[in-house]
Amino acid sequence: MKRKPYPLRTCLGCGRKGLKGNLVRIVMVDGALTVDVQGRLPGRGAYVCPREECVDLLIAKKGRLSYSLRAPLPPDSEERFLRGLLDAGIGEE
Repeated sequence: MKRKPYPLRTCLGCGRKGLKGNLVRIVMVDGALTVDVQGRLPGRGAYVCPREECVDLLIAKKGRLSYSLRAPLPPDSEERFLRGLLDAGIGEE
């Protein structure tokens, strides 16, 4: 019997591939960026490693998150959201 492959996703910060469950999923809900903890929110998702270095790399890549989500976002709100992730403890291992 064939095994079902595990879903892989790519981190927007570092570009490494990882298991879907090991990455943080970010989605747009009613025009606001949200962390999808359970991975079940509808819509297009973007993934980032739960490491501070990856979030910092994503902050440096201006507009990358809004491009991946295919939703227009002001660059300052994108950066504010990502800095909030760092303040909330994403990036601590």
